[in-house]
Amino acid sequence: MSYTVLARKYRSQTFDDVIGQDAIAQTLKNAIKTGRVAHAYLFTGTRGVGKTTMARILAKALNCLAADGPTTEPCCKCDSCIAVNAGEDIDVIEIDGATNNSVDQVRELRQNAIYRPARARFKIYIIDEVHMLSTGAFNALLKILEEPPDHVKFIFATTEPNKVIATIQSRCQRFDFGNIGPAAIAGQLKSVLDQEKIKYDEDLIPPLARMANGSMRDALSLLDRLISTGAEPLDASLLERYLGCPNSEKIWNLIERIGGSDAAGTLQAIEDLIGTGVSEVQIVDSLIDYMRDLMVVKSTGTDSELLILTGPQRKRAGELAEKFDIAALIYNIATLEKLRWSVKNSDTSRALLEASLLRFALSEHFLNVDELLSQWKGGSPVSVKKKLTTGPMPEPAAPAPGGGGKPQGDELPLMAQEPRRVGASGDIDSIKNNWPDILGLIKSKLGPGTSGLLSSAMPSRFENGVLTLEFGPAGQMYKRICESNGRIKQIEALLAEQFATQLRLKFEATTHEPPKAETQVTAPATPSQKRNDLVNDPAVKMVLMGLDATITGIEENQ
Repeated sequence: MSYTVLARKYRSQTFDDVIGQDAIAQTLKNAIKTGRVAHAYLFTGTRGVGKTTMARILAKALNCLAADGPTTEPCCKCDSCIAVNAGEDIDVIEIDGATNNSVDQVRELRQNAIYRPARARFKIYIIDEVHMLSTGAFNALLKILEEPPDHVKFIFATTEPNKVIATIQSRCQRFDFGNIGPAAIAGQLKSVLDQEKIKYDEDLIPPLARMANGSMRDALSLLDRLISTGAEPLDASLLERYLGCPNSEKIWNLIERIGGSDAAGTLQAIEDLIGTGVSEVQIVDSLIDYMRDLMVVKSTGTDSELLILTGPQRKRAGELAEKFDIAALIYNIATLEKLRWSVKNSDTSRALLEASLLRFALSEHFLNVDELLSQWKGGSPVSVKKKLTTGPMPEPAAPAPGGGGKPQGDELPLMAQEPRRVGASGDIDSIKNNWPDILGLIKSKLGPGTSGLLSSAMPSRFENGVLTLEFGPAGQMYKRICESNGRIKQIEALLAEQFATQLRLKFEATTHEPPKAETQVTAPATPSQKRNDLVNDPAVKMVLMGLDATITGIEENQ
């Protein structure tokens, strides 16, 4: 006896057996119970979601010979039910719209429809892929579809309802079949494996259910391929070897490297995946799915029913979710979706993928505008679970020769001025008095970004080689940025050279604003300098990164 594939062997036989289409099944059952069965139905939805199966079940329910009339529970044992299941019933005619789409074939259907059924109650026409009919064929159907004989029922099925002309749709009751959820598919796969008495590992089911993309038929076809390998027990490694699915452990490893701001590890993780034959598009698709799981974990916890994961996978997702926050995950998912199309059509897809993932790993944490404004105005700081770095800052250059004396006069620009050296004893008053000059030196050596961050702080103590800087409520965001990107080490090295002693920096948050340092009177900034300062302002940089935006113009309010 020839082998029957799982998609046919485990095809639903009654309304109650249908997976994932409960609302439609219940509506049709109620129509049968109340005697309100329409003369024409239009079933729409993607492939493998149960359109033709539901049409056959409805046909069996209307024509079951074991009942005195239409029934919601066909016996599936009488001659009519068995013939419908096999697609051979003389009163239930299944037509492929793709190959029977001409006007002449539809006219023949109309001529045959006037004859009563041979043994059943109704003559039922099931036309699959009805959108493939020509315009002339559709028009030939209109009259009989509007006023069919009492003994005729039409059931149309299509994956593209937009191609079915409006005059046909208006004569039918339309039911839209939704994609079947991964949880329902996973449950059916387990049931099939148990009935087939095939051993399997739990970690096989979730990725296999996701690969089906909402189609039960696709899920069973994929399972058939795995069973054909002869391996037992079935496990997740088969998905990689035979179905081209990326290895889940390697995807988790890639996400872990991104979350840890590990640039080299991120590139190596990409290499490990591509080395197994996985395409760049598959990597992007997998990252979207896995980061979506992390987003759900961050939002609802690891016990959420929205997660189709095993116990160990939930634990792993919970651990990795701690490396991210909601803002970063939302940004990553949205960016990956845009990246998918670019990678698919690019001649340098690998470089594009690597550059994008490195951007995730080496970019500052993405804040939304509300959070940024809250911090800017001195609101409560946002708990940041992941701060991504932007790479090492340039090493501070050696101090300019000519000493540490403070230049006389105001004609020299501030960034060229250097502070007086402070002795090893550590005089905090001297540091406070020289703080504007110290900021000027930091600006000249480490850039305006770093000096701008420290301008919100004031020295408060210098004890045992530890210089404490206080940030007020409005400077909490600057404090966190100063603590990242290796800035502390660079500032410590520069100040140690100026103070002629080793020192360490300590940042503290205060509830009051520290007194502002008196700055020297300088010449009015030129428009170019003003633009420079604005572009390098840390708050502006954060907004630009968070919104993935660029500056197009600057207007000055008088």
